[in-house]
Amino acid sequence: MPGAQATLLQYDAPYPLYAIDWCEPQTHRVGTSFRLALGSFTEDMKNRISIVGLMDERSLWEEELDQLNPNPGSNPNTPGLGSGPRGGGGSNLPPQDFVCLAEAHHGFPPTKIAWQPGSASKLNGQFDMGGGMPRELLASTADGLRIWEYTQNAEAAGNQFGKSTPAPLSGRLQQRVILTGTKGQNNTQMAPLTSFAWNSIDPQRIVTASIDTTCTVWNINAQTAVTQLIAHDREVFDVAWLPGSTDIFTSVGADGSLRAFDLRSLEHSTILYETPVAKPTRPNPGTSPAPRTTSSSLLRIAFNPNDANYMATFHQESSEIQVLDMRSPGQPVADLKSHKGQVNSIAWGRSDAMLATGGDDGQVLVWDLSPKNFSPRSKTRSTDSKQRRSVLADPVLAYSSVSEVANVIWSPVIPPFQLNTGFTSAGEWVASVSGKTVRCLRA
Repeated sequence: MPGAQATLLQYDAPYPLYAIDWCEPQTHRVGTSFRLALGSFTEDMKNRISIVGLMDERSLWEEELDQLNPNPGSNPNTPGLGSGPRGGGGSNLPPQDFVCLAEAHHGFPPTKIAWQPGSASKLNGQFDMGGGMPRELLASTADGLRIWEYTQNAEAAGNQFGKSTPAPLSGRLQQRVILTGTKGQNNTQMAPLTSFAWNSIDPQRIVTASIDTTCTVWNINAQTAVTQLIAHDREVFDVAWLPGSTDIFTSVGADGSLRAFDLRSLEHSTILYETPVAKPTRPNPGTSPAPRTTSSSLLRIAFNPNDANYMATFHQESSEIQVLDMRSPGQPVADLKSHKGQVNSIAWGRSDAMLATGGDDGQVLVWDLSPKNFSPRSKTRSTDSKQRRSVLADPVLAYSSVSEVANVIWSPVIPPFQLNTGFTSAGEWVASVSGKTVRCLRA
């Protein structure tokens, strides 16, 4: 039996990265537990999206790393490959635990990439690719909403860990459709999209956010927009469905507001939170408050999947994160203050009230936001009496990178499974993007 299970997995791409998502594990395919979708970020029209998978099961065990073949004869020029797992054999390439399985051209850098929710596997039976293998879809946004299909060849699809190392580029990533129009006007040019969200209950439904102040709900099966609405006064930066709902979603934007919309009643929206308007340095009688600045823009919104009452957001150029309760709109219930640079990304864990945050200070922080930490007895909080909310400054986990953390994402809960080298325990991982590097940390 090997020793301790690994706590860090790493992949270095040949280009800078930004977008990332972790695939939902499939019970009949062990290898899918460690498979990521990635999107590049370059200032040209040569951006790529790729699918990477764990190269070798021995990467999951610390003591197995020293026993890997030091000279596997791999080509150092092959995208996504080092000299075997962990880059053995004195290679100058960085450690590699993943191999690139498929890649496709994307043009503009993807602002987000995400796999279709796991619930879609129950609905996609009519699209089986053979052998009882349902199709795997993912989406990305930039100049439009793109739907992609990922497939593997028969040999790769049947591979289980421990039998063989998956071959590079053994899969295929194919664009199925690009949606670029408004309701009733598909295939017309549209404003750039900043983000999107799959609906986990109705996985054929996606909502997108745009710089033209609108949000659009799409039916990807019908390949058409269901409805489009003006959501904010300025650019919309992010959207998220209320967990467990097919009708309610929230959005944040450059106007500094967080709003909720109900597709059953679009006559009005509910403002859940607004950034306080900056006051003039020298206020004069009869003058209006200072206009909002870029620092008051809200960039991201994320719901706790285990308690839909709680969500997190943050402002542009801010080092703090606000936690809000939908039952008490208007004021955050907590501020998270530990980053030393601006926050770039937030993501909730799947099993517990854990929130991961990443920022320009190179830190990935994990916060325990269970209700006990909002109580007066909490040892990790102080109370801001003026605003009557908790201030948390002590994350439960912290990881430092050598460069800015652009994005963070949690894995699904990975079930335990038996491998040739041992039995892995269930758990969650946090993946972060820094420059060209993806690091997966066992939480």
